Amino acid sequence: MATDTLKSGGTGAGGAAGVRRLLLDNGALTALIVLVIAMSALSGDFLTTDNLLNVGVQAAVTAILAFGATFVIVAAGIDLSVGSVAALSATVLAWSATSHGVPVFLAVVLAVATGLAAGLVNGFLIAYGKLPPFIATLAMLSVGRGLALVISDGSPIAFPDSVSHLGDTLGGWLPVPVLVMVLMGLIAAFVLGRTYIGRSMYAIGGNEEAARLSGLRVNKQKLAIYALSGLFAAVAGIVLAARLSSAQPQAANGYELDAIAAVVIGGASLAGGTGKASGTLIGALILAVLRNGLNLLNVSAFWQQVVIGVVIALAVLLDTVRRKAGATPVAAGTGGNKGKQAGTYALAAVVTVGLVAATSLLHTGSSSTNPKMGLSLSTLNNPFFVQIRAGAQAEAKKQGVDLTVTDAQNDASQQANQLQNFTSSGLGAIIVNPVDSDAASNSVKAAGKADIPVIAVDRGVNNATTATLVASDNVTGGELAAKTIAEKLGGQGKIVILQGQAGTSAARERAQGFANGLKAYPGIQVVAQQPADFDRTKGLDVMSNLLQAHPDVQGVIAANDEMALGAIKALGSKAGSSVSVVGFDGTPDGLTAVRNGTLYASVAQQPSQLGKIAVDNALKAVKDQKIPSTIKVPVKVVTKDNVAGFTG
Repeated sequence: MATDTLKSGGTGAGGAAGVRRLLLDNGALTALIVLVIAMSALSGDFLTTDNLLNVGVQAAVTAILAFGATFVIVAAGIDLSVGSVAALSATVLAWSATSHGVPVFLAVVLAVATGLAAGLVNGFLIAYGKLPPFIATLAMLSVGRGLALVISDGSPIAFPDSVSHLGDTLGGWLPVPVLVMVLMGLIAAFVLGRTYIGRSMYAIGGNEEAARLSGLRVNKQKLAIYALSGLFAAVAGIVLAARLSSAQPQAANGYELDAIAAVVIGGASLAGGTGKASGTLIGALILAVLRNGLNLLNVSAFWQQVVIGVVIALAVLLDTVRRKAGATPVAAGTGGNKGKQAGTYALAAVVTVGLVAATSLLHTGSSSTNPKMGLSLSTLNNPFFVQIRAGAQAEAKKQGVDLTVTDAQNDASQQANQLQNFTSSGLGAIIVNPVDSDAASNSVKAAGKADIPVIAVDRGVNNATTATLVASDNVTGGELAAKTIAEKLGGQGKIVILQGQAGTSAARERAQGFANGLKAYPGIQVVAQQPADFDRTKGLDVMSNLLQAHPDVQGVIAANDEMALGAIKALGSKAGSSVSVVGFDGTPDGLTAVRNGTLYASVAQQPSQLGKIAVDNALKAVKDQKIPSTIKVPVKVVTKDNVAGFTG
């Protein structure tokens, strides 16, 4: 089997020098050992059976994607489309099985075929179209994501129960995603080390022209290599959707970067010619341990991105130092000294266990007496959710509660990981603002089995029991927004609607409210509806584009204040004069625009109150006090007439 295991140049003398050389020659493994020991020392919740299994589950999807990416990178290519192909394959499976009655087995075959087809298209464009791999796969990234949204109409699709078992556990403790990860890793190792196509990958990555001159059919091999990457992406997509009990069209967004990072951290070179499945697995575990540990340590979500980037850079730097220290790669296909490699892993395991056992003594008798809670927000890249956090943190401080806050970054899978971490930490209560109401169900059920009450805030959780839902009614709010704009225009006029991020429950519910409210005003004509992803910049761009086709528009409804503010920027002097804009959320910037007259109204949800009430009721649930199943925080239409008295 071709590996990047290195033979050190010196003879060495003494145990200390041998250990140093051993660690230096196995950079990724060294980094993983250091991380495990550090997290064990810093957090008493890290080294538990449940949490370690969580780490395995959280690494599974990235690892499976990365195994496929390993084939491509060994051959000196790149595949940026694996995240989108994963989402597309899962969407095809759910769509065909649930919406069109295709037998589940055939739906699975169709999903895998979708991944293979996407990989073949990539391979054809690269091998025969002579497109750079970066460009070809970047195009497929966009095409795959777009097709997933088209097929699903921007909404999650329930996954077949028989396939959803891939997200379950065997015997009540062994996660199926971990087993699938191990199986796909063994397949990847076999392909790389024992097959003709595996040897071809190393040959092409080492020197493509030499491989061609030696008789290797390089173009056909590239087709097969990218097809394999697509196949592994399809499997990853199915496993991810099984965990979430639904196919999310926005799932695995950005996972291609994690997959590439895992391969490179594992010792592969982006120049091609080196790489192995075991190294890729270690790279994926490093990323999972980092995210898991930083969540447990309550590190800010923004700082987590910084830390992960630094660790990736350091891991690759260590590999570079190792190579410059005089070590030389084992020739591709020779396999190296497998006995020595196995001894390395065994020694690493012994050292890790010993040091971790020693660090576990640091946590004896150090637990806090304050109630502990976790708050998982769908995103902190939005003022509305920042206000929910502020309200929750203020109430937690007042009540003497230790509150850990995480940011899911609008990724349902990442939120599932965070909720699993909360559950394994044995918190008193969990507060969740779901990225998607369906995708959060499995994680909430797991918390329920652990007797941890879950409070939903702003959005409910479908098919799972929560202690209470603290929320404003998005549908009712949407109806109020529609009524407000219609009455402002006197029941006649042309408007555009800026929708939220496709696939999120808030976007769907507010859009439903807009549609319901406008039914009472037949004179209002909706000339365009476009998503702007709850983002101010995208709101500016989308509104600028729509104005080219509809310069006579008289009103705008935006599904949040951020998009409304972007639309106001695009409208310029028209905003507040010839064009009325209605937003949603009642954020500080939105209320300022209302005072200035550029934003006609905002449907305000009092987000800080949502956070405060959620923490208060979570504390009641911890104390087994009775709380209502639903707590509604009134929405209020804020205009220039009443904004002075509105506090949010």
